[in-house]
Amino acid sequence: MTSTPHPTTGRPAFRPTRRFQPWAFTRRNKWVLLGGLLIIVILFVLIRHGTQTATAPGGQFGAGAPMAVNTAKVENGDVQVILNALGTVTPLQNVTVRTQINGQLQQVAFTEGQMVKKGDFLAEVDPRPYQAALEQAQGTLIRDQALLKNAQLDAERYVKLVQQDSISSQTRDTQLALVRQDQGIVATDQAAVDTAKLNLDYCHIVSPVTGRVGLRQIDQGNYVTPGDTNGIVVVTQLQPISVLFTLPEDNVLAVTKPFHAGQSLAATAMDKSNTAKLATGMLSNIDNQIDTTTGTFKLRAQFDNTDEGLFPNQFVNIQLLVDTLHDQMVVPTAAIQRGAPGTFVYAVNPDSTVSVKPVKLGVNQGERQAILSGIAVGDMVVTDGVDRLRDGAKVVLPGAQPPAPGTGGGTRRHRHEGADGAQGNGADHKDGTNSGGNKDSSGDRQPQQ
Repeated sequence: MTSTPHPTTGRPAFRPTRRFQPWAFTRRNKWVLLGGLLIIVILFVLIRHGTQTATAPGGQFGAGAPMAVNTAKVENGDVQVILNALGTVTPLQNVTVRTQINGQLQQVAFTEGQMVKKGDFLAEVDPRPYQAALEQAQGTLIRDQALLKNAQLDAERYVKLVQQDSISSQTRDTQLALVRQDQGIVATDQAAVDTAKLNLDYCHIVSPVTGRVGLRQIDQGNYVTPGDTNGIVVVTQLQPISVLFTLPEDNVLAVTKPFHAGQSLAATAMDKSNTAKLATGMLSNIDNQIDTTTGTFKLRAQFDNTDEGLFPNQFVNIQLLVDTLHDQMVVPTAAIQRGAPGTFVYAVNPDSTVSVKPVKLGVNQGERQAILSGIAVGDMVVTDGVDRLRDGAKVVLPGAQPPAPGTGGGTRRHRHEGADGAQGNGADHKDGTNSGGNKDSSGDRQPQQ
């Protein structure tokens, strides 16, 4: 503590003496320390990045170092014209089996998922009411047939009596009309008998198509009617099966022309990822109009589906082969580049440099691209390693020995030595030559003649 006289009273005033506090010093300078550490870390990262860049494959040989690339030769071959589309597997027949009469479901004779043939027994509705109705109709028919027979006999007698002038013609005509009336009643009875027989047949439910039955929609013992929405079961035809797909209207002529000419257009069904082949079939039908809302038209391809690789309502990719082009220049699709010149390729020259050659593309077939013009068969094109290429750049072909580390900077060092004039080996000759070779006007070294 220190004492100083008070300005008004003159009495000594005591003031506390500030002591050094280490914690206060830390709080004042912590941001300075953190900033310094941050600058050190940034400098370390920059120095390390520069070192890695200098030792990287691209920087190891300098900016003009040859680049390692993969190449492919331009070949002459066939290219298939394939149209790709997304389709849906659609059964040729998909039938919901319903009862056509009212009654109790007395028997279910199928197993879920069972393969059935057309006409196989599936279920039965209680036939007893319909059997009784048939017998009743048959009895009515027999009675009315007897009445008709009696009326016909009376009519024959009346005709003879009229000829003998024993009765009036009116009596005969009345009897003949009664015969025709009885004939109509018999015909009606016969129709009732046929209807009863048909209803009795409807009690025995059979499969209308060959295919696989689905899950049972109703259990045995329920009362069924023709108006039931779900029916009894759904039978789906699986062999053969079809795929419905659409194509843009621009492809109408490409498809309809060979199809109407009688050519069989092959269709390949691929899985959703377009990697696995599911089935191979043929184009079977083309719709008769274009959908104006989407600008597409529908097609149907049919497949045998013997291995049941296609499942109803499955989404698949369709590859429709419409033509095959022969004698085409073909390169890998990876060789095609796009930029300011349009579509181009890097062609490898005999001196291991590359040239930019604009090309006109033809048909693409997956990993194969047809070229119409711009290159020739036998040319070498770059397929991998094009990211850092430019026109005239040096490249290292597959299998070739890359230059040894440090040789890429040799040209720069020789140029520096040549510019020194009197220093190094260049001092031995007055005409600007040295023992290593001739020197041109630009200062670059040329091989010795």
